[in-house]
Amino acid sequence: MALTETKIDFLKDLSLDENTNIHALEVMSEGETKYLRDLRVNVKNVLSSTNLQPKEAYLLALAIAVNEKNDLLIKSFYAKAKELGAADAELAETFACASQLAANNIFYRFRHFTKETNPAYQTMPAGIKMNVMMSPVLGKEFFELMSLAVSAVNGCESCVNSHEESVRKLGSSDARIFDSIRLASVIRGLALIVR
Repeated sequence: MALTETKIDFLKDLSLDENTNIHALEVMSEGETKYLRDLRVNVKNVLSSTNLQPKEAYLLALAIAVNEKNDLLIKSFYAKAKELGAADAELAETFACASQLAANNIFYRFRHFTKETNPAYQTMPAGIKMNVMMSPVLGKEFFELMSLAVSAVNGCESCVNSHEESVRKLGSSDARIFDSIRLASVIRGLALIVR
């Protein structure tokens, strides 16, 4: 019974109707796994980081939800970011960032994987337009932070290193970077459950 209440409260936390049928949540509730409580606490904690403004946390969560193609979480985080003052241009750029990084992460991960076997790829021009990264409405530091979070989820080592270095040069603290990655990891886990 207690986990049923946890499930209902969790759905409310995500601004989802308590009657929304999410198979994995039903299984965890009925199976009385403690992970359901942990997941709810983890999501609350990462979305209320002291190193990220609330709007930033929800925009980062939105970027991860877009990256994971999770419509329920996209709608939830989009609405919350908008409620917290995210402008239409900031929301649009969050979608654009996730899409741009999906392309970049594949391309640069390929280059990284093949640098020993075929160095020729390292000198070939990418030929991928990236104008959205030049002067983002989200601000350069936050756009780089979002790029770093998406790259970490997608497992692109060279992208992670490049964006982490860039975001530090733009004045971000280690704690802010760390909390962004924590948020990305928890929301990625959430996206596997809430579908």
